[in-house]
Amino acid sequence: QVQLVESGGGLVQPGGSLRLSCAASGLTFSTYYMSWYRQAPGKERELVAAITSVGGRTNYADSVKGRFTISRDNAKNTVYLQMNSLKPEDTAVYYCKASKYPFNYWGQGTEVTVSS
Repeated sequence: QVQLVESGGGLVQPGGSLRLSCAASGLTFSTYYMSWYRQAPGKERELVAAITSVGGRTNYADSVKGRFTISRDNAKNTVYLQMNSLKPEDTAVYYCKASKYPFNYWGQGTEVTVSS
């Protein structure tokens, strides 16, 4: 079965950095569009960043442009989210998603808290 396992979350001070990882198994990773979402308490889940299966084209939410970078290593079946200059408003549970029509798979999430 398909599994997506996120890791790398934690508590970080404002201005700090974290790198999230999402390890995938049970699918042909290189053929899937990968994305990161986040959900803050009391808010809807929102798209943070995405990367295509081929070519590695990326797109970002306006709120994270210039601070976050999504990347993937198809040899390791892993997608990453490098988060720099973190702000308290980045506090959320971060989820990775694998998409290839008509399938969508989600990880269980990893919590990121930005606080002094």
